Amino acid sequence: MTQELAIDHTEAATAAELPHRAALQEIKIYSHSTLLYWWPAWALGLVIAPLNAGQEEFLATAEGGQPSSALGLTYLSILLLLIIFTNVRLRGINSIVALLTVALIAVLLAWLGWWDNIAKLIPYLSVHMNTGFYLVFSTGLLIVWLMMFFVFDRLTYWRIRPGQMTVEHLIGGGEENYDTNGLRFQKLSSDLFRTVLGLGAGDLKATTGGERGRTIEIPNVVFVDRKVLAIEALISVKPHHTS
Repeated sequence: MTQELAIDHTEAATAAELPHRAALQEIKIYSHSTLLYWWPAWALGLVIAPLNAGQEEFLATAEGGQPSSALGLTYLSILLLLIIFTNVRLRGINSIVALLTVALIAVLLAWLGWWDNIAKLIPYLSVHMNTGFYLVFSTGLLIVWLMMFFVFDRLTYWRIRPGQMTVEHLIGGGEENYDTNGLRFQKLSSDLFRTVLGLGAGDLKATTGGERGRTIEIPNVVFVDRKVLAIEALISVKPHHTS
């Protein structure tokens, strides 16, 4: 299911009908990399680090103490799930099917009585990372995440103004202009997991008008629903009203 915006200047509202018109002079849209969804990895790592440090200090004073694998297994599970969710798109009904499938497997294992056998295997699993690993890995991932979100993902962006959409490249000074007459925006159906992990992130698709129409995909747009509403308000302003 898609939400579609069609630009029709013949039915455009006047600027006087729009509140806060000055705030609607332009909209910038940034496309983020899939690293956007990896914030649980560094956040959880920074939380686990002091817990693991406490466990190491306790074991240093306890004779014959064995470290627990709970922290290591939890962190490893989060990393594996992030790898899956950031590489497999489950849009719309597919995300519901995935959740139902997981629930069905869980119920089936319970019905067969296999959960007890699985639980018995967990104590034999030994997964340990020292505090230094959690701190170094999580801090490094946090730095990379911040650089991607605030710097590299913003080197190219889409600027939408009444009557014109511009694709701007900060490095090299490149610029592409598109007339909004006949320009069509689509908000693609949401991926449940990416929406939750990405602050309401979603994908947009813009199709230019004319015989040589071009399709432009803008993936991983944060607060995509809010962006769609802002675009609706902006494109209803006729270009000559912005002077």
